[in-house]
Amino acid sequence: MEHKHIYDAQGKQLCCTQTEKIYTKAGTGELVKEHSKNDGHNHNEHSDEEGHGHSSDNDSTFKMFFPSVISFALLLIAIAFDNYFPQTWFTGWVRIIWYVAAYAPVGFPVVKEAIVAISKGEIFSEFLLMSIATIGAFTIGEYPEAVAVMLFYAVGEVFQTLAVKRAKSNIKSLLDQRPDEVTILQNNEAKVVKAESVNIGDVIQLKPGEKLGLDGELLSENASFNTAALTGESKPDTKEKGETVLAGMINLNTVAQVKVTTAYTDSKLSKILELVQNATAQKAPTELFIRKFAKIYTPIVVLLAILITVLPYFFVENYVFSQWLYRALVFLVISCPCALVISIPLGYFGGIGAASKNGILFKGSNFLDIIANIQNVVMDKTGTMTEGVFKVQEVVLKPEFNKDEILQMVNALESQSTHPVATAIHNFVGKIDNNIVLQNVEEISGHGLKAEVNGKELLVGNFKLMDKFSIKYDIDPTTIVYTLIAVSYDKKFVGYLTIADSIKEDAQETIDKLKTLGVKTTMLSGDKSTVVKFVANKLGIANAFGDLLPEDKVNKVKEIIGKNETVAFVGDGVNDAPVVALSNVGIAMGGLGSDATIETADVVIQDDKPSKIPMAINIGKQTKKIVWQNIASAFVVKGIVLILGAGGLATMWEAVFADVGVALLAILNAVSIQRMKF
Repeated sequence: MEHKHIYDAQGKQLCCTQTEKIYTKAGTGELVKEHSKNDGHNHNEHSDEEGHGHSSDNDSTFKMFFPSVISFALLLIAIAFDNYFPQTWFTGWVRIIWYVAAYAPVGFPVVKEAIVAISKGEIFSEFLLMSIATIGAFTIGEYPEAVAVMLFYAVGEVFQTLAVKRAKSNIKSLLDQRPDEVTILQNNEAKVVKAESVNIGDVIQLKPGEKLGLDGELLSENASFNTAALTGESKPDTKEKGETVLAGMINLNTVAQVKVTTAYTDSKLSKILELVQNATAQKAPTELFIRKFAKIYTPIVVLLAILITVLPYFFVENYVFSQWLYRALVFLVISCPCALVISIPLGYFGGIGAASKNGILFKGSNFLDIIANIQNVVMDKTGTMTEGVFKVQEVVLKPEFNKDEILQMVNALESQSTHPVATAIHNFVGKIDNNIVLQNVEEISGHGLKAEVNGKELLVGNFKLMDKFSIKYDIDPTTIVYTLIAVSYDKKFVGYLTIADSIKEDAQETIDKLKTLGVKTTMLSGDKSTVVKFVANKLGIANAFGDLLPEDKVNKVKEIIGKNETVAFVGDGVNDAPVVALSNVGIAMGGLGSDATIETADVVIQDDKPSKIPMAINIGKQTKKIVWQNIASAFVVKGIVLILGAGGLATMWEAVFADVGVALLAILNAVSIQRMKF
């Protein structure tokens, strides 16, 4: 990548827009699209096209610095001739041409970009400011300072580009997790084919150390996988026959066979890459403000510089044009808003990258801002704070009913549902009896399932379902802690099954950390109140409500928001879609289990660990802190030096520090978030 390409990536905005374009292009924009189409190019080819191939990284960096090295060498020689080793020939036009030669490698690309920006209607760009300041310095004979200002500016821009590359590296690494080629079995023969050409139903053979290219179902008895690309967790995950395995997982031990269940472009990893690609489209309010500010601020600064040059003529007795022009030029150099417009989006890139590295995906930098101010985390119970792996504990049926017959009917009906309770019943009862014919199957939201068997009504669900259909029962559900599945057949109460779930191992840690952050916690669940209260009390969650329908959850969240509290709702992102839409931030657990989750939530926690909730809040807080530190430091330093420059107390050297120096300090601060441990 040549140095000038850093600047003309977009051409219409200041630093932040150009940086964003670089990020989108070289990081996840075009690369993602190319991978989605899969035109047959391998990763190395893509890398080489962008100048980021592993073998050419050093060459690319050297090329970026090369113009600055040439300029620096010529400048040092010129300063030596001027001050330490005077030469009789180093005067007049020879001296001017020498300094122009020193200026050219770093100055001409910027002047060119200023012209391009003007041709596109963006007159007041940072390129124009630097061009006016340095060319103006040449006109008044300040050759060394003119070259030095542009040289330091160019070096600063290279460092900014390297910082952007570093900031996006955690996200960009996802691109390497999806192989372009896979080995499939055809007529018991292994054949290497392009991943996008694989059909649903094909069988992939995966050797130890290989990455899976498409989502599928494990056909082998068992296999261990490294899921770090998807979850941020390097701990091996052992899958059993019939379980789902996902693109990007790395096979660790034995040769495994996987039956493809999802097209290449619809794989989980493709969804994640698309999410990351679009993450920067959602801008944080701070970032949007700085953009608008820069558009207004820059022309005002140019006008002030003109006034600094002209106005003193009417008020100063001994007016010297070159003196006041110099002050105006210093003022222009100082005024470049580069530190603001580069470091702020870079700070958000860093936050998104740090979250991605830890298996947390933000759909936009605006959600980093919002989550930093969350006051109340409202969470679902099942699958969020509990494992969501239910087991039947007890079966209590009235003696007049045949236990095996009833359980087979219940198993057949529950097979129509994907709810974890249905899985628990299936695991308990076993194989489904195909002789049972279900008719008019209906799922009643928040209640359960209804069907007809042998012309008689079968109801399986909670006791609200029994009440809804006026089924009389002789037990008090509130006296039983476990989740209850009530059954009625032919308008008669048959009995119930008790089902228990286990609390996730990091659930307690999650609640403790949220309390440390000063965040309130509330549990809302459709499960029975006794179970919800039991789990809440065990974890130390102050507010817990059970037996809630989807609309009841909405009303509870409305109540909390009505107290002027910002709310994050944590759930599956599908069943709880109304609450996710209502809350300030929707956080989805089970990013690996549901495509719809990725579509609906604002934040996706890929490994289902609730401990990632306080981690996400921490990342948001640190990102916001860094962004505001950069804003404050840039305004304070530039404000001081601007005043000094207008008063003639600051030279071009102070101006360089105020512009490039502050920008570099802000960039170093912005990328520091990626080295933090959360």
